[in-house]
Amino acid sequence: MPEHDTAGGAAHAGALEPHLLAISDLHVSHSGNREVLEGLHPGTSGDWLIVAGDVGELPSDVEWALGLLRGRFAEVVWVPGNHELWTTPRDPRQLRGVHRYEQLVDICRDLGVHTPEDPYPVWRGAGGPVTVVPLFTLYDYTFRPPGTSTKEEGLAYAHSTGVVCTDEFMLHPDPYPSLDAWCRARLEYSERRLAEVGGPTVLVDHYPLVRDPTDVLYYPEFAQWCGTVHTADWHTKYDAAAVVYGHLHIPRVTHHDGVRFQEVSVGYPREWKRRPVPDDRLYRVLPAPDRD
Repeated sequence: MPEHDTAGGAAHAGALEPHLLAISDLHVSHSGNREVLEGLHPGTSGDWLIVAGDVGELPSDVEWALGLLRGRFAEVVWVPGNHELWTTPRDPRQLRGVHRYEQLVDICRDLGVHTPEDPYPVWRGAGGPVTVVPLFTLYDYTFRPPGTSTKEEGLAYAHSTGVVCTDEFMLHPDPYPSLDAWCRARLEYSERRLAEVGGPTVLVDHYPLVRDPTDVLYYPEFAQWCGTVHTADWHTKYDAAAVVYGHLHIPRVTHHDGVRFQEVSVGYPREWKRRPVPDDRLYRVLPAPDRD
């Protein structure tokens, strides 16, 4: 199978050794995706699962989904996507920004799910020991469209084409003045914690840490909602054995400076129904797949 189809797929049924597995962009509010999630099972009692964001828009959906997975996998590691942070009209509490994120962290802690605010777990199975680092970095509009040099120019271009991320209407930065200001605070926080980690890591974020994976987007102007240039060297700076991300809905493996980057999203039904996927939809991170 082509590289972007296998993506280190978790063909691990019957395997004797535990695996570190990953998935993202479950979007359980979409018809068919809830059934996809219900079909996820570990291959061994020791399997860990990384969930790299966009489980759903409502905290109740996130709680249901992560609770189901936590009951099946030995450990679950979660990072927020943009959809979890949306404040939608259907949300009964209407929390915004940092308070919304803190609500999700509290839900995860009650379930025993690791978050970017907790001590980083260490994977000691095959391919380890490796520190699994869940990150929450957001984006700062620095993946700008060609021909633009400022955030304002990039957003103006996106509005002129009609390709504008729903975040602009649903994702609020409160109490920060802007999403890029919140991003800067998250970058500083994450770097302080990463500086204390010794040895190899698996870096997990909803967004790719480098811009290159966004080059295949059908609408290049959408890249400005996909990360920040300030994480471009993190995979080498923090000794990453692998980087796991989602958001793009383009599951594949790429390599940057010899490091394996895995996009592990399910995506929307209109997307996953037309592409080959691993039988169990999970992607193997460690031990490293024999063929990327």
